[in-house]
Amino acid sequence: MTSNDAPVRYETQGNVAIVTMNRPQYRNAQNSAMTYALDDAFYRAADDDEVAVLVLRGEGKHFSAGHDIGSPGRDIDTSFPRRAGLWWDHVGRPGAESRYARESEVYLGMCRRWRELPKPMIAQVQGACIAGGLMLAWVCDFIVAAEDAFFADPVVRMGIPGVEYFAHPWVMGPRQAKEFLYLGERVDAQRALSWGMVNRVVPAEDLAEHTLSMAQRIAAMPRMGLALTKKAINQAEDLMGMTAGMDSVFGLHHLAHAHNAEVGSDSLAGQDARSMREARRAAEEPGR
Repeated sequence: MTSNDAPVRYETQGNVAIVTMNRPQYRNAQNSAMTYALDDAFYRAADDDEVAVLVLRGEGKHFSAGHDIGSPGRDIDTSFPRRAGLWWDHVGRPGAESRYARESEVYLGMCRRWRELPKPMIAQVQGACIAGGLMLAWVCDFIVAAEDAFFADPVVRMGIPGVEYFAHPWVMGPRQAKEFLYLGERVDAQRALSWGMVNRVVPAEDLAEHTLSMAQRIAAMPRMGLALTKKAINQAEDLMGMTAGMDSVFGLHHLAHAHNAEVGSDSLAGQDARSMREARRAAEEPGR
């Protein structure tokens, strides 16, 4: 995971692990290879007694443009050793039997496990943080955003009620979540800060330094104290219904996939990265 062409790079700076998504040519869109490489990196950091804090970042101009729904490296029909659950391998299965098994593993299951990593995690976000990119940022404890960062979950355009790790009402509040999803618009860093979606907004040129400085200050705290504090806050969120809410929405998410496949050509309502981009541009430019 240290080579330049690996989907994820791993390095340490003192007692901080830097985990870098490394598909900049595709705006760090997440295929399964990247997902499992992230999992390897998080396990590595969890097991290293010298690592106290993790920083998750994206190479290039963007943090992550979301799930890979169209790059040459899309590996939706590739098997990987399952880690997040006991659902069968999705490859070669029909319909919802495939989609539900895969997304239970690589999307919802992985993100839930990563949220419970007992060391603090900071998302260092620049540029696009869209759909599946939100999931990766939201499993982190803090989000430090560059002034050029923007956030969106446009999948309602596919007839789908948000991404699989449905943390929206908890990370920004119900009314903001409805606006965020109903409109599917980009939310800039300052507005995300006002909604409580991110912790800090800094100039792009200061992003890496500011994030590392924060990580180093956190790393000076007792390891067990940090782990227990993280667990306490996560448990409080769960008592507010986060886990049960995600379970219920995951079912609705897959109802939407099944509906799309039944009435249309595929489970994404015929949408791909290009059509989603064009639809956004048309919505932003009335009369175009």
